[in-house]
Amino acid sequence: MSEIENPPTGSPGTTFLDRVLHLSGGFASTDRRWVLDALAGLEPHLSRWDPAAVQLFLSVQHRDGKEQQVTLRAELPGYPPTVAKAADRDLNRALAEAKRELVQQIEDEKKKREPKNNRLLRKKTS
Repeated sequence: MSEIENPPTGSPGTTFLDRVLHLSGGFASTDRRWVLDALAGLEPHLSRWDPAAVQLFLSVQHRDGKEQQVTLRAELPGYPPTVAKAADRDLNRALAEAKRELVQQIEDEKKKREPKNNRLLRKKTS
């Protein structure tokens, strides 16, 4: 298995995203650094969880084609699997759109669990 499938864990200087990101389907190990840079905005939304319990999967279909489809899947403890997809001729734009969609889905799931937005949880905290 390559480092892409099993990223390093706990090594010095390793970011949260570097520890949880798994590249596949169209991405090579040489893409890892720019993908991490492109997804850096996800880190504040994911860092509330233990990195050992988080998995983030990224793949692309039809790379270098007319419609490159990026799929970004997050497995977060206590949350259902979250999948964001985006398609664009420009891989950077497709990746950015998938990231925005994933952030929105994570934030929506967080809001569902806040007592002020969930009557059942509100009763438990009173």
